[in-house]
Amino acid sequence: MSNTDSERIQKVLANAGLGSRRQVETWIRLGKVKVNGKLASIGDHINITDKISLDGKLVRLQTVIPTSVRMIACYKPAGLICTRNDPEGRKTVFDDLPKLTKGRWVNVGRLDINTTGLLLFTNNGELANRFMHPSSNIEREYAVRVLGKATDRQLTALREGIMLEDGTAGFSDIIDAGGEGTNHWYHVVLTEGRNREVRRLWESQGLKVSRLIRVRYGSYALPRKKRPGQCWELEQSEIDALMQNVGLTSIVQPTDVLDTPVNATAAKSRARRGKVQSKRVK
Repeated sequence: MSNTDSERIQKVLANAGLGSRRQVETWIRLGKVKVNGKLASIGDHINITDKISLDGKLVRLQTVIPTSVRMIACYKPAGLICTRNDPEGRKTVFDDLPKLTKGRWVNVGRLDINTTGLLLFTNNGELANRFMHPSSNIEREYAVRVLGKATDRQLTALREGIMLEDGTAGFSDIIDAGGEGTNHWYHVVLTEGRNREVRRLWESQGLKVSRLIRVRYGSYALPRKKRPGQCWELEQSEIDALMQNVGLTSIVQPTDVLDTPVNATAAKSRARRGKVQSKRVK
């Protein structure tokens, strides 16, 4: 974004990593955003020279807008919550993410406290918004362990759709992954991300979910070698594929410097390409 270019305010602030586009729109409705001293309206066009304030604090667009799209993947363990700040002081998925010199990490979708598996983060709010918007129909794949084995009738119902309290829902695909004893594994695919949707669908058939792992989001699958608690930076080719999932063109520009590298391997790789200078962390 140049000094003369103008774009909608919610898109600019989302791209700056201040929050998702939906969050920015909520702030605007609540009167928390001002442009050149006047209350902002959704759809206002701004450029990088405008004076923007959020909750009375000046936002310097020149210093917060990232120069490239970055993405991190994490294997979320159970017990972490998907919020930036928790009033109860519980550990969140943001606590151990590396620091950015520009913008901030925005999570792409959420997982409930007891669900483990793949979480994606990006420094680009517009990209996060595209992924989470229902119209994108991005596939989410889960490995599910249930107590008992579903009958053919139950599986058919789960595929065709079940009426839940917030509307009809169902799996676009179900694969029997086997099991022993009272536990049985399935892989299921959804194209939306309603609250506890996978658990509620199985519970509608009288089957209790004893373990739930997200193993894929869009084109990116959770690598088998990763373990709960690990985070790693995505390669440019992986970011390109994810951006194509939502109809965006890859942005290849000089990379922001991370105050803390995601891991030593990623840091060394970036250093060899001459894109960042990083230091090894324990």
